[in-house]
Amino acid sequence: MKKEIGAFALAAAVMAPVASVQAEEEDGIHVGGAVRFQYSFEDYTPQNRNRGGDLDLDTFRINLDGTLGDVILSAEWRYYQYMQVIHHAWVGYDFSDAWQGRVGIQQVPFGVRPYNSHNFFFSSAYYVGLEDDYDFGVVADGDLGAIGLQIGFFKNDEQGGLDGFVDNRTDRYSYDVISDGTNPIAEKNTASLRATVDAAGTEFGLSGLYGGLEGSSGSAGDYMAYAAHMNGNYGPVNVMLQIADYEYDLDNGNEALGVGAYSFADSIASEATIYTANLAYNIETQIGPITAIQLYNDYSLITDKSADLRDTQMNVTGFSVVAGGIFAYFDFIMARNQPFIGGTMVGNETDWNSRFNINVGYYF
Repeated sequence: MKKEIGAFALAAAVMAPVASVQAEEEDGIHVGGAVRFQYSFEDYTPQNRNRGGDLDLDTFRINLDGTLGDVILSAEWRYYQYMQVIHHAWVGYDFSDAWQGRVGIQQVPFGVRPYNSHNFFFSSAYYVGLEDDYDFGVVADGDLGAIGLQIGFFKNDEQGGLDGFVDNRTDRYSYDVISDGTNPIAEKNTASLRATVDAAGTEFGLSGLYGGLEGSSGSAGDYMAYAAHMNGNYGPVNVMLQIADYEYDLDNGNEALGVGAYSFADSIASEATIYTANLAYNIETQIGPITAIQLYNDYSLITDKSADLRDTQMNVTGFSVVAGGIFAYFDFIMARNQPFIGGTMVGNETDWNSRFNINVGYYF
């Protein structure tokens, strides 16, 4: 899979002090970005295996972040070899020390944030639209001491919904519904609520969302999802746990539906339960230019699928490295019925596929 998720919390922790000082001293827009390259060796692709793997350009991106007056701006454009997308684009305002409002294409509040994973490939929840999903809407974000509260309303997906002016509905960063298995449909009018409480370094939370589905002749059904999650930091150790359930109630009664992202169409079960368990260990070091290393193992299971579909499982063992402006992932992935690891979410395979992946990016 050729995608780029940015520098996870490890890199953010290294770079945040610089960004914070700049934000306090300057009123203006900072221009930044990244370029990333990727090597992959795939046991399930004979041609790739015979070549000894492939090296490709992954992403080139431009970021705009800052403030003008009291208005906050954040936007990101990405170029891939096969598509160009707006990752996010929103404006915000701090109504008080506790509350910020944002309008535009932004992350849907749901589950462990900013990512329910440590690795380059996310968790399997990402591929059904329940991790790092971006849509067009309004969010009220509250930081109430130990309590966090995010309330969102999303009019449609980032492409403008069913009638968006796009020529390929799969050209998007995050996964969204694109068909009911027969005809085009899209998400509409989705409400999202995420509440967390911090207790001695462990964040416990509940999330839920509910929205409608629109077809060419009107309503095509509705959908919902909910999750219980925790994200704990214990010295150098990070633990993420989440259980989530989703259901698409389609008017046509189909037990599978179409989704799309990264110029790729897939299908998912209309309902399923998702378990994720992630463990990481952070190391601060000084080995030449290397200042931080994160070791991790991330596990995902999607089970109890409709239509008696087999489980999706994915385990990623790897590490990430920070060296100046360089952020790199080294991942070994084993999976079955998992997109971009030789499978599909509606697959019925019993065999496991594996992939070794290196993704290196320079941030400026």
